[in-house]
Amino acid sequence: MTLDLPTVPTPVASEILTRAALFPRLRYMGSKYRLAGSLQRVFSELGGSSALDAFSGSGFVSYLLKAQGYAVTSNDFLTFSSIIARATVQNSTVTLPDDAVEQLCEPNADGRDFIARKFAGLYLSPADLAFLDSAWSHVDLLAGAERDIAISALVLSAARKQPRGVFTYTGNRYDDGRRDLRLSMEEQFRLRVADYNRTVFDNGASSAALNHDVADIPAGPYDVVYLDPPYAPPSDDADYMKRYHFLEGLSVYWRDRVIMEETKTKKIAKKFTPFAYKRTVEDALAATFEKFRDSGAIVLSYSSNAVPGPQRILELLAAVKPHVELREIDHSYSFGTHATAARNSVREYLFIGRD
Repeated sequence: MTLDLPTVPTPVASEILTRAALFPRLRYMGSKYRLAGSLQRVFSELGGSSALDAFSGSGFVSYLLKAQGYAVTSNDFLTFSSIIARATVQNSTVTLPDDAVEQLCEPNADGRDFIARKFAGLYLSPADLAFLDSAWSHVDLLAGAERDIAISALVLSAARKQPRGVFTYTGNRYDDGRRDLRLSMEEQFRLRVADYNRTVFDNGASSAALNHDVADIPAGPYDVVYLDPPYAPPSDDADYMKRYHFLEGLSVYWRDRVIMEETKTKKIAKKFTPFAYKRTVEDALAATFEKFRDSGAIVLSYSSNAVPGPQRILELLAAVKPHVELREIDHSYSFGTHATAARNSVREYLFIGRD
């Protein structure tokens, strides 16, 4: 059965993917950069003019949907993710001008040194930490999309300076000598501003970026609802705050964030999400499917090494959509380059529910 949804003119696939390729790459757990072609084909098949990306993460899929012509509602419960979406998806016209970049790179305007003191010796050099403090003394003078681009560039700069992109360890034992690690934080920042400026375009539709728990997102309806929640592993958890706490704190200069002082990494107290744990994920998926029952199509990305299994997800989705299918994307993730990496290879699933 095909969907009879309102459609808007969209660029051809090559133009969409060329535009999407401009999106700056943040090393993010579960990011979909390498699946752009597969997702583009699914969204093109489903059609429609409005889309929700309920767990936007790096922001790439929201940007892909915008490139495809949708009016996009992008959401994530992490603040830095929502700021990136505001800069690249909600924003359609504003770039950060050269004079603002120069001001952001000027000496510290008020002598603040919170980052330099709190994170001394953990992740970055004293000079790089001092630059982040100094830049924030000028970011606080910005507003709107210019502020969003500046913060997004700081976040990406800090992530690029961390060898594995996560902040679960301290020291430099993973320093492999790559160029990103040799650049100063100021050099990184100038490059990343240019990267984000290149993403700005107007697709003729109005988009929005939210910072909510999925339960608090307006229910729509949307023509397409894309869900890419944390994948609940059979053991451990999928705690994004544990991995990206420094980026989350940096995006708000740690205002109203509780630092767990007893931890070596100075991480932020995590925000609970039921999707990250095997004991709660099934109920969370069922409730989310029910919430978006009235939308045209529900698309769920999930992993073969997570719970629940594919048959159970199909059953949950069938409770709200009469036509469901599972597609296995021709792609494998492999974690690590050691001899056991093949055993850790997993497959990416797309579950699609339609009326």
